[in-house]
Amino acid sequence: MAAPSSIGSINQLPEHEKIEIYRRVIPTELLDRFRIPLYLHDVEGRPLFKLKAAPGSSDVELALYHRHDFPDPVLYGHLTDTLTGHIHILLYILNDPESPRFDVDRLPDGRPTRFGTLQRNLEAEEAALRAGLAPGQIRRGLRLLPAAIRAFEAFVQSLGHDLYFVEPLYYHNAIIFERYGFAYQVGSRLMERIQAGFSPAGDLLPLLDGRSPFRQPAAANSIRLRSWAIHDGILGQPFTDVTMYKQVGRHAGVHTCGQCGW
Repeated sequence: MAAPSSIGSINQLPEHEKIEIYRRVIPTELLDRFRIPLYLHDVEGRPLFKLKAAPGSSDVELALYHRHDFPDPVLYGHLTDTLTGHIHILLYILNDPESPRFDVDRLPDGRPTRFGTLQRNLEAEEAALRAGLAPGQIRRGLRLLPAAIRAFEAFVQSLGHDLYFVEPLYYHNAIIFERYGFAYQVGSRLMERIQAGFSPAGDLLPLLDGRSPFRQPAAANSIRLRSWAIHDGILGQPFTDVTMYKQVGRHAGVHTCGQCGW
């Protein structure tokens, strides 16, 4: 039998083989940090690594927990196949479980917000903003993205690919991916339009008028605060239809935000 080369082909395998393959996306630094055993179970034998990878599907949701009873994973990923069989990251999150939680992912009545892209919990978002978080973050990140990218590229290579795609959910995600070597398949014009709008004499600057906590004048020169302003609708359109790609082991050298700081 040929080795699997796609999410769809991995999902056809027995459960233990799926776990063995998908665990490759977990950076060893993450396991070390939280003392998670290599077999991904706690001392009582309860699984810490959870998969939704139904046979016949071409996508997978994976979640790694540092404790069995903890509400949020330290790593969450939603991956799918492209039409050409490449791996596409729809969502990838690294959470610091030791940091405060902000309920930007749900309304006070518990309804999901899809991290603020479907609906918004404004009180939670404002608290997250004040705490230094970016849009969509329920907790502080782990600052393990370089290790995560290395692990993911090894996973991609193990499937026989040298290219993969990612869907940045917010503006700041796209800028971070740029800095780690990604280029744009779709969305470079939008990114350039955003940069022009926040540059001197740009059309977005007058809209940073403080009418909401998410539209601060300081956002002109801050990636994080720009992202909050864009999330707040300053563009007049949502931040969507942006797809990026990366060649394994190569840096594309794309920069769309000049010398803008975090």
